[in-house]
Amino acid sequence: MSPLFSLFLLHIIVSAAGAQLQPHYYSKSCPKAEAVVRQVMKKALIREPRSLASVMRFQFHDCFVNGCDASLLLDDTPTMLGEKLALANINSLRSYEVVDEVKEALEKVCPGIVSCADIIIMASKDAVALTGGPDWKVKLGRLDSLSASQEASDNVMPSPRANASFLIDLFGKFNLSVKDLVALSGSHSIGQARCFSIMFRLYNQSGTGRPDPVIDPKFRGKLNKLCPLNVDQNVTGDLDATPVVFDNQYFKDLVAGRGFLNSDQTLFTFPETRAFVQLFSRDQHEFFKAFVEGMIKMGDLQVEQQGEVRRNCRVVNSGLPVTPRT
Repeated sequence: MSPLFSLFLLHIIVSAAGAQLQPHYYSKSCPKAEAVVRQVMKKALIREPRSLASVMRFQFHDCFVNGCDASLLLDDTPTMLGEKLALANINSLRSYEVVDEVKEALEKVCPGIVSCADIIIMASKDAVALTGGPDWKVKLGRLDSLSASQEASDNVMPSPRANASFLIDLFGKFNLSVKDLVALSGSHSIGQARCFSIMFRLYNQSGTGRPDPVIDPKFRGKLNKLCPLNVDQNVTGDLDATPVVFDNQYFKDLVAGRGFLNSDQTLFTFPETRAFVQLFSRDQHEFFKAFVEGMIKMGDLQVEQQGEVRRNCRVVNSGLPVTPRT
C-alpha cells in the first residue's frame, strides 16, 4: 500500500468524525426530495428489479473512494480517468441511468439543491427498503466532488477473490468493525454477479487446478452448468437463493456452503467472521439492525474538499461558481 493511500485513509477517517450531516437536511430547501427519490426507485423496481441491487452498490463503490462524494458517477474526460472503468466497476456496476432519472426529477422540483452524493445515499436506502429490507433515516448534506480517480478506486476496492482477512483489514481502515463488514456484506442479499468473478473458484482455486473444496457439491454442479470453462464470463448468477428479496438468506447460504463469491464464502470459513454469519443466518432482525448501523457509518465517510451540487451527475458544473455549503 502506498504512503499516499495510507495518508488518504487517515484523512478520510479524521474527516468523517467532523462531517456536518443530518437527517431532514432538505426539509426547507427541498421538502419533497426523499419522496421524489423513492418514487423513481419504485418505477425502477417495476421496470427491472435487478437495478435496485445495482444502485445500492453505488454507496459502497462511491464512499470507499475519497468519501461519499459522487465521484463514481463522473464520466471520463480528456483530462480525467474516472472510476466507472476501474477494475472493480467495469462490466460490474450498472444502472447509472436510474440515478440520472432521480436527478432529473429532483431538478424539476428544486433545481440545484440536492447533491448527487446525497442521491446515492437515499437511493441505496430505498433499494433496500423496497426489496423487503429495513428502512432508516439517512443523514444528508454532502457535496459532489469536482473530480474522480480511477487509480484511487483500483487501490481501494476489493476483488471478489479477496478473503475475510483482507476485508477485515480494509474495513478497519475506515473504522468499520468486523460486525460491520459481515453485515454490509449482506448487501449481496440482492442482485447478481458475473461468471468472471468465480471462474477461479470453480476450476483453479489457489492455483491448485481444482475447485474450492468448501463449495457444496450440489451447488458447485449448478455453478459449473452456469459457468463452464468456455462460458461468456459476463453471464450472471444470483448472489443468493432469493436475489430480488432483501433478507437473511444470504447468510443461510454461506452456512450451507452456497456462497457465490469467494469473498462471501470466506466470511463463514474464517474464525473471526463466522460467528456473525451464524448469528445473522438465525436472526434476520439482528442482521437488519447491524446492516443499518453499517450503512450509516459508511455514509459518514467524507474528505474535506471543495465541492458543488452538480446539475448533471455525470459532469461537473463547468463555468458555474462553486459555493461550498457552510
